[in-house]
Amino acid sequence: MVTNIYHAHLYGTRNSKYDWLLGHDVLSTDWQEIKPQTPFYLLIPQNTDLLNEYQQSWKITEVMPVNVLGFQTHRDHFAIDFDKEKLKQRISEMRDDSISDIEYAKKYDVKDNRDWKIREVRQKIHNNSDWENDLIQCSYRPFDNRPSYFSYVAMDCPRRELLDHVARRDNLCLNTLRQTKAETWKHTIVSGFPSPAVYVEIKDGSNVFPLYLYPDLNEITQERRPNFSSEFLKDLTTKLGCTPTPEAIFYYIYAVFHSPTYRDRYTEFLKIDFPRVPLTSNDELFRQLATYGEELVALHLMKSPRLDTLVTQFVDAGGDRTVDPGHPKYDEHSNSVLINKKGDKFTGVPKAVWEFYIGGYQVCQKWLKDRKGRTLTPEDITHYQRIVVALQETIRLMQQIDAAIPGWPIE
Repeated sequence: MVTNIYHAHLYGTRNSKYDWLLGHDVLSTDWQEIKPQTPFYLLIPQNTDLLNEYQQSWKITEVMPVNVLGFQTHRDHFAIDFDKEKLKQRISEMRDDSISDIEYAKKYDVKDNRDWKIREVRQKIHNNSDWENDLIQCSYRPFDNRPSYFSYVAMDCPRRELLDHVARRDNLCLNTLRQTKAETWKHTIVSGFPSPAVYVEIKDGSNVFPLYLYPDLNEITQERRPNFSSEFLKDLTTKLGCTPTPEAIFYYIYAVFHSPTYRDRYTEFLKIDFPRVPLTSNDELFRQLATYGEELVALHLMKSPRLDTLVTQFVDAGGDRTVDPGHPKYDEHSNSVLINKKGDKFTGVPKAVWEFYIGGYQVCQKWLKDRKGRTLTPEDITHYQRIVVALQETIRLMQQIDAAIPGWPIE
């Protein structure tokens, strides 16, 4: 028995949809026949002309087999803070027997759930003389590292892989996701600290892919090892005639994922599954892309010397440097980002930088919006100015990555 599958879209307001439906039926609808294909069998139209080409590449989960959904605290306001000393104080109070569980829960607005019981976690931290070791930085959002108490004491799901290989470790982590509802794919960002499930996008959870895996105390070899599958390394070595360093491979992948052509060419497939890594047999191209990827990583970790050359200024108009509700706002006539009604602003912010997205986040807007009601410190102001440089340089490097790739598919 042959079954034909048809699809139709109906966009617009609720009332316009009602009107259309009242005037049409199954016979008068403009249907489009679709032919779902393995492995997803999507019941929507999809351009599959490049599917075979795309599937020749390595899925990132096959490249870096150890990966995990980012951490989930289920109480960010408690486990993460802007101020390390405030965070340390409230965690320290968990060890204070003079404060009852009820008083503590009310003071810090925390509640028991299936996985977290305040009495149990207070007892756990009370017995831990090294409790301060879990006060570490986390990569809370792109370009937004914050102090966290990275432990089951404060979080429901810090994730064992992050505790073992990322927290208090020297590592690089690729963050990306399996699927997105966004129209375009911009969903990859590096981190050097543990990152949450919403690091790339608030709606669709992102996975963390650490570059290195660290041994536990029971392993004979106490050296870290690259998180690359043997099959992937064999294929890469065969193509290049040598095995690059783990960092060079990471940088190459990062550069490819930032190619505008890669994102546009394979957007239909990037939106529905983890991204794939096309390999090249051109050693010169590999090294050039790895160089660009290394520059991007340094920019995104805020370690690049390029960040010291600021392109913006902060104008204090008497608003006490406080981010008002309804702000920030961008004035494209003056290329300024206003943070309050009195006119405190960053000037010299290019429109392309202001509109730049990483995943689901408009970075220059998001960073300030998350500080609504807060007074920006001199360090905050400088950090924001460095973010602008990082994004401006990212846009430039993305174009250079595209220019370096002679054609698609990469060969």
